[in-house]
Amino acid sequence: MKLVSWNIQWARGCDGRVSTQRIADTIRARGDPDLICLQEVAIGYRDLPGMYGEDQVAQFAALFPSHLPVFAPASEQWDRQGRRSCFGNLLLSRLPVRAAWRRLLPWPADDSVPSMQRSLAEVSVDSPGGPLRVLCTHLEYYSRRQRQAQIEALRALSAEVSDHRRHPAPVKDSNPAFQPPLRPGAALLCGDFNCTADSPEFRRLLAAAGDADANWVDLWSHLYPGTPHPHTVGLHGADWPDHPYCCDFALATPALLPRIRAVEVDMQTDASDHQPLWVTLVG
Repeated sequence: MKLVSWNIQWARGCDGRVSTQRIADTIRARGDPDLICLQEVAIGYRDLPGMYGEDQVAQFAALFPSHLPVFAPASEQWDRQGRRSCFGNLLLSRLPVRAAWRRLLPWPADDSVPSMQRSLAEVSVDSPGGPLRVLCTHLEYYSRRQRQAQIEALRALSAEVSDHRRHPAPVKDSNPAFQPPLRPGAALLCGDFNCTADSPEFRRLLAAAGDADANWVDLWSHLYPGTPHPHTVGLHGADWPDHPYCCDFALATPALLPRIRAVEVDMQTDASDHQPLWVTLVG
C-alpha cells in the first residue's frame, strides 16, 4: 500500500509551466498510489502565474478516476463578477472512504507578515491492514505565531480522537446523523509543515502527549534514526528558496508504526518547487 504527499504549487513546475497532467504522470511513474495527498491545489484563479481559471480538483478527479477526491479549501472567495476561486488541500483515495472532515486551522492575527488561512483534509478509510485515518495539511509559511497555533491544533485533534475512542458517545437511534463516524487510532499525517525538523514548532508537534496513543511520530526518524531528512524544496532552480532544505514530512500515531515500511523522497522531478514524499505501508 502506497501514499504520496506533495506540495504541487498549483501544478506549476520549476520551468513556470502549469500542468496537472505532468503532476499525474510524475506520480504514476513511481507507482499507482492508493492515497494521494496534494497541497496548493487551485480552482478558478486567473492571477496565479500560469493559471487561467482552471478547476484543478476536477482535473485531478478526471486524471485519477478510480480515486475519490476530498477537497479542503483553505481560501474560498468570489469576485465582483461572481467567479469563485479556491486554494487548499486535495486528498484522493482509491481505498473505500468511510468518513471525511474538512477543517480550517487557527489563524491568529499577525500584522508583521503576510499570511493566509490554512486547512486540513482528513479521511477515514478501509485499508487491507485495517481502518486508517489520513490527514493532509499545509501550515503557514511566513508567520511562526500562526504556525505554532496550527501545531497546537494538530496535537489537540489527535488527543480529541483518542479521547473519543476512550469515551464513545451513545448512539442516538432515532437520528442517523448522530451515528459516530469511524475514527481509528491508526493515523498518518502528511504535508508541507513550512518548518524544519530541528525547529521549535516541529519539536513541539512531536512532543509527548498526555495520552501516548495521541503522539505524532516522525516516520523518517523512526525508520532511519540518525539520518538527516532529505531535502524536499529548493532543489531545481525554482523561484524560491535560495537553498535546499526539508519541510515536508509524514508522521503517524503509534498504532500505525508497525505497518510502516519505507519513506522516500523523489529527488529528481522538477514538476513543482517541492519534491513528492512517498510512504509504503503493509496492508
